[in-house]
Amino acid sequence: MVQQLSSETSPEIIYPDSDGQPMADNTEQFKWIVVIKENLEILFADVADVFVAGDLLWYPVRGNNKIRQAPDAMVAFGRPKGRRGSYKQWEEDNIPPQVVFEVLSPGNRAGKMADKLLFYQRYGVEEYYIYDPDGIEIAGLIRSGDWLERIENMNGWVSPRLGIRFELTENTLEIYHPDGQRFLTFVELDRLREQERIAKEIALAEAEEERQRAEEERQRAEEAIAQLEQEQQRYQALLEQLRQRGINPEQL
Repeated sequence: MVQQLSSETSPEIIYPDSDGQPMADNTEQFKWIVVIKENLEILFADVADVFVAGDLLWYPVRGNNKIRQAPDAMVAFGRPKGRRGSYKQWEEDNIPPQVVFEVLSPGNRAGKMADKLLFYQRYGVEEYYIYDPDGIEIAGLIRSGDWLERIENMNGWVSPRLGIRFELTENTLEIYHPDGQRFLTFVELDRLREQERIAKEIALAEAEEERQRAEEERQRAEEAIAQLEQEQQRYQALLEQLRQRGINPEQL
């Protein structure tokens, strides 16, 4: 009689790195996702334990690959920077992203957005921001106990976690770094760097001109001092000649 051994090992659960959905539905949505994510990267570039990602699948529950979301941008404080195929929370000291952003497109349905809100509320998000670039409207929610409560006035709101400020104009949303620098696109950043490069070159050229002027002034001053010394030497020589002839210069 042959005894069969039963295996207690369960099949390995795969957590896909992609949900098969596009990152954005149009150019405006894509632009804002990139602007927010990259400026957050810049903001925390020198902070080792702040992880920023865009369109990265977040799995909060080990053993269930159906529970997941891919925020347009997210920030996890207390987690190191580095490459990830997805954000598996149990591998991240069970730290959820504290701040998430969603940029709306015409394809965002009310039911889908409600599901996202419930997900972020249930799994520990502290700040949730939703921007509609078509309607130029931004909504924010902040955690109060077990709930995410709506922020009454987002115009001028400063994120407690990020320190960034939101300003709505007639034409667009403007987001500002804690130092007052506006969130910029790559094109604007490139132009700003070019302007800074040109300004630096002008400043260096002006400094060089000033140095040359100072050097010329120094040389003129040295020449004047040398001429004065020569005149003094000639004057002393003349006095000595008069004394040698028996003439007292002081009596002249």
